[in-house]
Amino acid sequence: MRRTARGIPAVHGIPAPRPAGRSRAALGTLTAAGTLLALLLPTGQAGAAPQPGHRTATAQTTSVAFWTADRMRAAAPLDLATPTKRSAPAAVPRSAPLKVSPTLPRLPGTTRPLPGALPQAGGPWTGGGAVVKTTGRVFFTYQGRNASCSGDAVTSGNKSTVITAGHCVKLQGAWHTNWVFVPGYHDGQAPYGKWPASKTLATPQWTASEDINYDVGAAVVAPLDGKKLTDVVGGQGLSFNSGYSKAMYAFGFPAAAPYDGSKLIYCSGNTFKDPLFSQDHGLSCNMTGGSSGGPWFTSFDEKTGTGLQSSVNSFGYQFLPNTMFGPYFGDDAKNLYNTAQAS
Repeated sequence: MRRTARGIPAVHGIPAPRPAGRSRAALGTLTAAGTLLALLLPTGQAGAAPQPGHRTATAQTTSVAFWTADRMRAAAPLDLATPTKRSAPAAVPRSAPLKVSPTLPRLPGTTRPLPGALPQAGGPWTGGGAVVKTTGRVFFTYQGRNASCSGDAVTSGNKSTVITAGHCVKLQGAWHTNWVFVPGYHDGQAPYGKWPASKTLATPQWTASEDINYDVGAAVVAPLDGKKLTDVVGGQGLSFNSGYSKAMYAFGFPAAAPYDGSKLIYCSGNTFKDPLFSQDHGLSCNMTGGSSGGPWFTSFDEKTGTGLQSSVNSFGYQFLPNTMFGPYFGDDAKNLYNTAQAS
């Protein structure tokens, strides 16, 4: 996991230029935890909160053609400081727990070597199962740069909903373009197709102010060859308002060293509540940039590769190596999911 300035959380999966003439030592003089590194990115323009990103049919077709195998392989992300503030963390609205079951095609009756019991601080997923089809890489263009994140196909009314991180659909006031989801990605290959977004959206708090406590995004993808996403790859379940300190599995496609984005990586273990500047879940995990937006599952079954998505890879602290944080799926994440699946 690459970090930025000392004491500043780093968001995974977003490329940014290094400031001209600035060394790592110079960046290290910025010590306020959670302060946005303005040197790395210009701030968004003031004004009304941006609306969700919509794409025309022409734009969707262009996006699919744009992401060649070479471009997907070359979409190597860098990390940025998050726009988290040092003030007390905001309370995440919660109500009664809600669980949505997976809806998956029948799995082939083959025997697979299982990765083994948790904990796992980071390594290739060798267990097969549904997760290798529902989890994929997300590709998009941000400020003229080709970037990557991760995402997950979930059970939904429209059979076309992908859950990812908020910063994987919008950052610094701008919605990403050329946005596609590639489930089952492997080394430039798209075995289940490239699914262009017809619409991307995020929680209201991320849309308005990019609050790290609500770093959750979604995409509604267009049909491909007359078929809908979860009819092809299936959809994982979800769990909202499920509490803290759970056994979880996290998946993603980290693309920064020591990883290269070519394969699905996972971590597993017992989570904890962030004791510092967010209301997020924490997990021992060495995934790096590009893993952002990858799913965290509770009730994960290694034999079938199915679970209930309860968070996404979001950020890490420079001073706390090999630890990943993911937002709590409260009422706002639930409302985002309901809005997306109704689109």
